[in-house]
Amino acid sequence: MAPLKSLVLGEIMKQSERVTENPVVVVVISADIEWREIRLLIPQMETYSSPYGECLDIEFDVNGVSQLVTFFHGGWGKIAAAASTQYIIDVWEPDLLINLGTCGGFEGEINKGAILLVSKTIVYDILEQMGDPDEALGHYSTTLDLAWLPEEYPQELVKTVLISGDRDLIPEEIPALKEKFGAVAGDWESGAIAYITALNGTKCLILRGVTDIVGTAGGEAYDDIDIFIQGTREILSRLVGALPDWLGLLEAN
Repeated sequence: MAPLKSLVLGEIMKQSERVTENPVVVVVISADIEWREIRLLIPQMETYSSPYGECLDIEFDVNGVSQLVTFFHGGWGKIAAAASTQYIIDVWEPDLLINLGTCGGFEGEINKGAILLVSKTIVYDILEQMGDPDEALGHYSTTLDLAWLPEEYPQELVKTVLISGDRDLIPEEIPALKEKFGAVAGDWESGAIAYITALNGTKCLILRGVTDIVGTAGGEAYDDIDIFIQGTREILSRLVGALPDWLGLLEAN
């Protein structure tokens, strides 16, 4: 296994070398469907491999200056999200790690299509029965440092808490999740990504769009995955389109 690992790492290091004074930026995309849509948005780009998935490099015009950005398919769920985030930090040493993706919104709390700027993540599916359950939840809760962002954002959004769990939202649990965490949406990976970047002191920006709504009566995409796919396409198109403006905020700081 060692030669294979060295080969993969060497390939990535070659691709990720930056002969530039620009910030090093990596965008991590989690779910398989999200990555598929990214590949459709950024066609005909040469990809290379990591232990977690494909990567590609693309240059954006940021205020008249070319900024190289690596897109990295990190994988779905908290395990892949945590491991791939640490891998990105070890290999690229990014000045900014961005997570673009999707989430499910709570009926009555957020609109479909809304873009969320995540200020805090909570891993809500921890069930501690031998100690203090709130202490366990608090351990994997992360407040993101967004002090580097200006008061005005490049796109219309909602700054909020996002809860993460290794499962889709359970309709019957929505009222309790609203009350306990003050959340308006949930996903699978943001909690792990935020936690690992905070441990490493890496600047992190998480932007997620609401593709579908879940209420006590059920989830609109649970019996129709095409709703999620179409929502993902629309959300990622908007997020990638606004990316140069977000990168401009990094260079201004």
